[in-house]
Amino acid sequence: MVQRILGWGLIGTGRINADLIPPVRDSDRHDIVAVASRTKERAESYALEWNIPRAHASYELLLADPDVDVVYNSLPNGLHAEWCVKAALAGKHVLCEKPMALTFEEMDQIQRAAESSGVVVTEAFMYLHHEQTIQVKALMESGSVGQLRVLQGQYGFNIGDGYDVRLDPSLGGGCMWDMGCYPVSYARYLMGAEPAEVFGWGWVGPSGVEELFVGQMRFRDNVFAQFTTGFRMPKMVVQEILGDEGILRVSNAIRASEGDTVSLRHPSFVDEGEVESFTYPNRHVFSGEIEDLGDAVLHGEAPRVSLTDSRNNLAVILALLESSRTGQPISVTG
Repeated sequence: MVQRILGWGLIGTGRINADLIPPVRDSDRHDIVAVASRTKERAESYALEWNIPRAHASYELLLADPDVDVVYNSLPNGLHAEWCVKAALAGKHVLCEKPMALTFEEMDQIQRAAESSGVVVTEAFMYLHHEQTIQVKALMESGSVGQLRVLQGQYGFNIGDGYDVRLDPSLGGGCMWDMGCYPVSYARYLMGAEPAEVFGWGWVGPSGVEELFVGQMRFRDNVFAQFTTGFRMPKMVVQEILGDEGILRVSNAIRASEGDTVSLRHPSFVDEGEVESFTYPNRHVFSGEIEDLGDAVLHGEAPRVSLTDSRNNLAVILALLESSRTGQPISVTG
């Protein structure tokens, strides 16, 4: 039987496309067939640069392209939901960059569009598909750190000066949407549950969006999660899992690649303890989400990141932002 090849269309020409295109082309059941931009000139220039067969002068034209099976939505955050809905209603499957939605209303619109059209729509948390993340959870659940106590994360970078879409309030800017969604997602994944309550502090910079944020989440069984995220800090994507007997440290929690490690240490009051290191296959970190979507579309399997999971992650982020605004702990509800 000849295997079906899924044609991908890129809505937008964002920088992150450069991470997706190579692993799509490396797969034997996916290919990039079209790109769309707001102008014909930009679309054609990008298509020439990346050797993409067709360039569309509008997003609507891409959605009408019969050879496009899957849309990759890498537009600014504030446009994600609108074009997820339009793509789904056009009968296209969607891989949408995080955050998929900024409000519950947007999330509901996406859910209804996906269900009415019978298409797969999933959020691009690429790290959830990587062997490193899966093994970290397995190590934690095996008791390697003893009784789980605290999850700690540092996720951020220095965005520099000048205009950046991630600093634009009108387009869903802010460090919680861009980077803070990761430690929230990671903690929820490791716990396999939702936090009962959260508390957050945010610094709104001159841009008008949160440029630094510190958050806390309270889970069941007296397990707590703490994280720092921001645009005004050294580049860090570190996750630590602390138990009463040991510490797991993930040196690159988002984009694991060759040389990145997970270390396990069992320190005591007088001894730092020996370090045991784990390495993982040097597979492109975007490959997993691409193949996961392929399995969902071609074989009817449930995507690893469901719309319910995306809604639950959104609920925690919104609660943290509300806590920052009010100065009060917030119970998490979806």
